[in-house]
Amino acid sequence: MPLTGELVVAAIIFIGLCGVVVPVLPGLILILGAIAVWAFVVGGTAWLVFAIAAGFLGAAAIVKYLVANKSMKDSGVPGRTVIAGGLLGIVGFFVVPVVGLVIGFVLGAFLAEWWRCKDLRGGWNGAVAATKAAGLAMIIELAGALFAASLWLGAAFVY
Repeated sequence: MPLTGELVVAAIIFIGLCGVVVPVLPGLILILGAIAVWAFVVGGTAWLVFAIAAGFLGAAAIVKYLVANKSMKDSGVPGRTVIAGGLLGIVGFFVVPVVGLVIGFVLGAFLAEWWRCKDLRGGWNGAVAATKAAGLAMIIELAGALFAASLWLGAAFVY
């Protein structure tokens, strides 16, 4: 693959990594797609690199949900709290770009837990638990994405 193509793939992978951290873009899908295009153009054993990268990304996608769900259940926070946080996070993103996503998520989780517990402390504890679970899920997804990106980068130097 010519250097220009490699740089385009690298840029898309970088955008995908940013999409994992700031969940506005489908980060894992962008990374997987970029590596797939690279493997298609390069051919041969590049498909093995794609398969391993897909394994990293798939494992991260599954593990993040399992770990976040367990974390939420251990803290006694129901799934609807995360849904409320996510919905208010989406609204917050458009009201206060990028930063509003985090502010809206925490506020939505707090309000949902406050409504459920009828207690400010319970609301705050629920919001903290939901935020920890979301952060843990993001870290797991980022780890898988970084493994896949690193694998591609090493393979790109070989090809």
